[in-house]
Amino acid sequence: MKDYNYTVLDRFLHYVTIDTQSDPNSSSVPSTEKQKDLGRVLVKELKALGITDAHLDAKGYVYATLFGNTNKKVPVICLCSHMDTSPDASGKNVKPIVHKNYQGQDLVLPDDPNQVIRKSEHPDLADQIGNDIVTASGTTLLGADNKAGLAEIMDVVKYFVDNPDEKHGDIRILFTPDEEIGRGVDHVDMEKLGADYGYTVDGEKRGSLEDETFSADAATITINGVIIHPGFAKDKLENALKIGGEILAELPKGRLSPETTSGKEGFIHPTSFSGIAEKAVIKFIVRDFSEEGLKKHEAELEAIVDKVLARYPNSSAEVVFNEQYRNMKVILDQHPQVIENAEEALRRAGIEPINRSIRGGTDGSRLSFMGLPCPNIFAGEHAFHSKVEWVSVQDMHKAVDTLINLVKIWEERA
Repeated sequence: MKDYNYTVLDRFLHYVTIDTQSDPNSSSVPSTEKQKDLGRVLVKELKALGITDAHLDAKGYVYATLFGNTNKKVPVICLCSHMDTSPDASGKNVKPIVHKNYQGQDLVLPDDPNQVIRKSEHPDLADQIGNDIVTASGTTLLGADNKAGLAEIMDVVKYFVDNPDEKHGDIRILFTPDEEIGRGVDHVDMEKLGADYGYTVDGEKRGSLEDETFSADAATITINGVIIHPGFAKDKLENALKIGGEILAELPKGRLSPETTSGKEGFIHPTSFSGIAEKAVIKFIVRDFSEEGLKKHEAELEAIVDKVLARYPNSSAEVVFNEQYRNMKVILDQHPQVIENAEEALRRAGIEPINRSIRGGTDGSRLSFMGLPCPNIFAGEHAFHSKVEWVSVQDMHKAVDTLINLVKIWEERA
């Protein structure tokens, strides 16, 4: 790869100052109009680079094409990142700080000294000695998830525009809204996108390449109790709130929860409980890496509900499961070249690939099942969704190198 003056840091420092927080309680598309503010900035920058078809659609998606310059028939590759930031912490008035030449110290964030990025709590900092670390100031998240990915993809486009002799096929750019609230690909126009394979750039540790996610369902338990005036309730009242509480109390204590599992272990996780004495609703997310494991967990949840309801003969409960996403490995295993090319791209960037499974999902999970096999490549983001989020400038450079190599490898091997 040729010497290159990276623009990724300057882009990133600009993008994070634009508030793009998504809203799970909104039914609009996108969930917040302010996400389009960043979309318009990205389109303007793409057009300035000569990407003539760059545009922001009405639903908040940015589409663009870096047209190929080779005579080979090369598969069309999509590079994808999301524009929104998490609702878990404020993304307004982000003040990024570049801590140059990091030497292993704890990083105290100046606007809230209680927010400290401790090396003991962030072991990946051990690999960053001498690097430049970007953080927020302590009162907001940083937005590296996923504005690091946006900046890296933009820098890749600039590299190929500046180096027209570097051969590549057509590259489709897709920037999505609302990924953080699970709606990131709800309105992708797959025909317009027109890609054969894709890569989300939304991973953590330098070198990580993720080809496997949870399979995920949502579960809703609706409990119908028996209501009567409490003054006349003896042997008649069956309180839906108490029934719900007993269901929660019956959940396994040392297993099958996020706080007691790791690796390939799945879980049943209650996310909300609401209602009145007559009717209550508990919502769960259910996760496992296999379809078989997912169904096993769901059967266990149903058995818990049946066990509790047996104590309340005049009450009833309905359990409804809804599919959210599925393990993308099922699809990616059918297209081994997608991973093989990414591994080679990492090695050419001087990085040994770290093949990982995600205890969560990405836009790529759903895109894979929508016809676009799509693993996840590292962007360098760490401690996302929190005020102690951080990213390394040098890791962002390596992500740019990896993506440039990846684009070239697809052309070479065509």
